[in-house]
Amino acid sequence: MDNHTHLNIVRDDAPSLSLDDALAAAAAVGVTKLVQIGCDVQAAEISVRMAHEHPAIVAGVALHPNEAPRLAQSGGLAAAYDRIGELARDPRVRTIGETGLDYYRTGPEGREVQHEAFRWHIALAKELGKPLQIHDRDSHDDILAVLDDAGAPEQVVMHCFSGDAAFAQACLERGFYLSFAGPITFKNNHALRDALAVTPLERVLLETDAPYLTPHPWRGAVNSPYLLALTARSAAAVLGIAVAHLCEAVGATAEEFYGPW
Repeated sequence: MDNHTHLNIVRDDAPSLSLDDALAAAAAVGVTKLVQIGCDVQAAEISVRMAHEHPAIVAGVALHPNEAPRLAQSGGLAAAYDRIGELARDPRVRTIGETGLDYYRTGPEGREVQHEAFRWHIALAKELGKPLQIHDRDSHDDILAVLDDAGAPEQVVMHCFSGDAAFAQACLERGFYLSFAGPITFKNNHALRDALAVTPLERVLLETDAPYLTPHPWRGAVNSPYLLALTARSAAAVLGIAVAHLCEAVGATAEEFYGPW
């Protein structure tokens, strides 16, 4: 299963597969369950519609941490919260996310709004009893501080985990799940593979974050869920288990985490 993908996004630098072709290519390599993430209002609406039209897809909805400051500046944040809150109640929406903090693209002037938005999404996940998918970019310590202070939902997954083994342990101690993407295949990303190595199999999820973060040897090209197979092979090698064993475990974890597709 692909824990996090954006099948609605078309990159400017290269063509993407159509939705039907992307799903068919994924199914051909055994990727038959996908979590389609919509991280602004329009994308969230599209994601919910996709989930109703395609049995392989369930949806996640939220305001991306970089989206919240832009909406606050334009005066549209309150209305966006209302719409995301409505969409989140749809039965095909199985996770609230991606939400969190991003200190790479948003400077200090936008961080207060990011923190407020993060807390709003945490509260929504707890209210609805749905898992939370975390976006964490250059903000490890503050992510944990906010979750500790607000009280994390029962189920939390760190989307596209980007920390080292020590940060992985800190997340695992809190009961979180870790989702690994294409960067674990990059030659020099030893710290990320070390983080995977200390993660119990029952806490591991895999994702593409398509159309971004394409695994080696296609790094930089347009990503798609069928390329999750490359990430799965690398992950299995790090964990010292058969690819089939890893895939069975990840599939079972996904069903426990999100419910049946």
